Amino acid sequence: MIRSAYIHIPFCHQICHYCDFNKVFMKNQPVEEYLAALVAEMTLMKEQAPTTHLDTIFVGGGTPTALSAEQLDILCRSIREILPFTEGEFTFEANPGDLTEDKLKVLKEYGVNRLSIGVQSFDDELLASIGRTHKGQDVFTTIERAQAIGFENISIDLIYALPNQTIENFRDTLRIALSLGLPHYSGYSLIIEPKTVFYNLMRKDQLPLPKIETEAAMYRELMEQMSTHGLTQYEISNFAKSGFESRHNLVYWNNEQYYGFGAGSHGYVNGVRTANHGPLKKYTEPLMNGQLPVLSAHQVSKNEKMEEEMFLGLRKMAGVSVTQFSQKYECSPLELFKQPLADMTARGLLIIENNEMIRLTDEGKLLGNEVFQSFLLSIE
Repeated sequence: MIRSAYIHIPFCHQICHYCDFNKVFMKNQPVEEYLAALVAEMTLMKEQAPTTHLDTIFVGGGTPTALSAEQLDILCRSIREILPFTEGEFTFEANPGDLTEDKLKVLKEYGVNRLSIGVQSFDDELLASIGRTHKGQDVFTTIERAQAIGFENISIDLIYALPNQTIENFRDTLRIALSLGLPHYSGYSLIIEPKTVFYNLMRKDQLPLPKIETEAAMYRELMEQMSTHGLTQYEISNFAKSGFESRHNLVYWNNEQYYGFGAGSHGYVNGVRTANHGPLKKYTEPLMNGQLPVLSAHQVSKNEKMEEEMFLGLRKMAGVSVTQFSQKYECSPLELFKQPLADMTARGLLIIENNEMIRLTDEGKLLGNEVFQSFLLSIE
């Protein structure tokens, strides 16, 4: 059953040096035409792959709040009119400084109840060096404004292991972030992706990244500080007060199905993983002709589903339940993944508790990608 929808807004007022998401500069873009295409896609998908109701909606980007208040009104009204969503978790990604009072009122009016704000750092010099245009003070102003209008479920994203960043600098960012007393925080290490400014600089040996040991120390500091401030780590990069875990992201980590709407978005519907065309024209043209803008579609095999169940599920600190896995796929992961489980437990990266829960150790969190990759193509 499809219980979630992701909606992609590709427009940005600035392009960050590390970002490889599908995005375009906002200026002179056909925003209204794009919103009309989104309406067409949501309508088509609802007809072709109907579901009774959605529990979560996540509007990401790009920068959804780069839209004007009037454009946000069109988007939110369309979502409410087309998708079977009455109540649940309704999240918008936002940038500090973009969220004017008018925009916040529009979001509130349509039942948006969670904001995910891309903060990254509170160091103004560091922010400028990674291509961000906001200042640290903008974060406080934005959050105060959102709380005044009634938003309580607010999350902020932080990035560590940035060029020239020190452990002391990251401690300062954590201290300031935690002083906000928010119910949810995400912390991600910088990943250098192809076709980004940072990737080009790295190839020229002009990107002064922290050492791997420093990055690991930053992650340990992140986990320690979050725990000290009463936030539980429920996923490898996410921390929350009880009841404020991201229900939408848990859909991904629980390997459940979801709609993906918008240019370059991915969906998982009826056992098929799809990717939409990224360029705006290639996305909008098929929809204007009554066709879905699908670039690729892959029918996921049972073996692939079981592998995905492991490497997605292990991102959660709760881990993977042997009982639930066995009921879902009619075979035990302890037998199916005997070799990778033996290898990873021998290295102290995984632990199997009472032959029931398979989860990462503290060391395993540091080497998570290595653990996850061990389950790929491991079924004989």
